[in-house]
Amino acid sequence: MKQTAILTTTSLLSILLLTLHVTDDIVRGISKAESSNIALAVLVVFLYGTLVLAEQRWGHVIMFLVGLFAVAMPVMHMRGAHYPEIAASTGGFFFVWTLWALGALGGVTMILSVRGLWSLRRGGRRD
Repeated sequence: MKQTAILTTTSLLSILLLTLHVTDDIVRGISKAESSNIALAVLVVFLYGTLVLAEQRWGHVIMFLVGLFAVAMPVMHMRGAHYPEIAASTGGFFFVWTLWALGALGGVTMILSVRGLWSLRRGGRRD
């Protein structure tokens, strides 16, 4: 499988899990629904970068940011004072699982995007 295809796949999965997790945060009252308009604009940029710019430098930069956002979610939530309560609540399994999945996928997405940027810099193949 081409490296670009793997990067696009991990980025799309990260975006999917990010949307599910942010939705869960809003439903639980952790995040405010008013800020969802800004989040929607960011989501559009993430999707455009992943789907349209996948083989270009800006696409790799945007996918790196997707990975960074994904990695940041577990770091922010697992340090929170209410994390044990949320984990033990109804739906806590899904909440914690998405954090673990976001951390892992985000890390892989970041690594692959850096490798892609490095490959573009050298003028090498993007596969």
